[in-house]
Amino acid sequence: MSSRRMTTIAGSLVTASFAAVAIFAFNATADDEGGMSGKGGKAVAEAPAGVKLTTLLPEKISVDNSSKGTAITGVVKNGGSKDSGKIRLLVVGFDGLTVKGVEGCSEIPKNDLPEGSNSGFSCAIDNLAAGKSTSYDVDAAFDVKKQGKICLPVQTADGAKTYWQQGPVPFGSNNPSPNAPTTPLLLGTDNSPVTPGGDSPGAGQGDGPEELPKTGPADQVLPLGAAGAALISAGAAGLWWAGRRPRPKQQQL
Repeated sequence: MSSRRMTTIAGSLVTASFAAVAIFAFNATADDEGGMSGKGGKAVAEAPAGVKLTTLLPEKISVDNSSKGTAITGVVKNGGSKDSGKIRLLVVGFDGLTVKGVEGCSEIPKNDLPEGSNSGFSCAIDNLAAGKSTSYDVDAAFDVKKQGKICLPVQTADGAKTYWQQGPVPFGSNNPSPNAPTTPLLLGTDNSPVTPGGDSPGAGQGDGPEELPKTGPADQVLPLGAAGAALISAGAAGLWWAGRRPRPKQQQL
């Protein structure tokens, strides 16, 4: 085989390898849209045929250090070929992140919130057409002296089945500054709380977001609280949280 032919073949292989890398890189970031990301999300129960439900959260938010206020946009998408029918989105806060309000949604009563959470809202969606998305403006507070997480499950309208759950996923900073007017937080980063002296423990020990917590597999789906049926009527059932162990079932009297 001539050296010219060998050079041509080698060049073709390099080009093909580069194209393959480009394709994989595109697929890896295909869920990121204009600063929004599906990090920490996972499908759980199988959705109806032709329906593909996912959520997005902003990759970055900013906390006002005086008011502790921040704004978050939550997006639910139907990337399938068929309409979703009636579904609902839950927006739940943990630890230093408290959900104050979600436009067009109903607050979940305190006694119906899942263990470990501090706030939550339920958003009813009559139908999400194929290929469409809808966004929700979330008013929240974030105490940068604590860690904070948010969770977005997408469920059937009655909460009996969860199709998708993003989180609980953290927002945080490796080096928060108590003297700055605002603190920028990154999705998927565990917050390093500011100490009383103004120093951030572990500051400078990481250059990027830490590994995201894994959403539990489908066999870890649990009803909220002690009585799942009561929570379905209250609009907060069907949520599960990573790492929780199933509780023994209570016998019916």
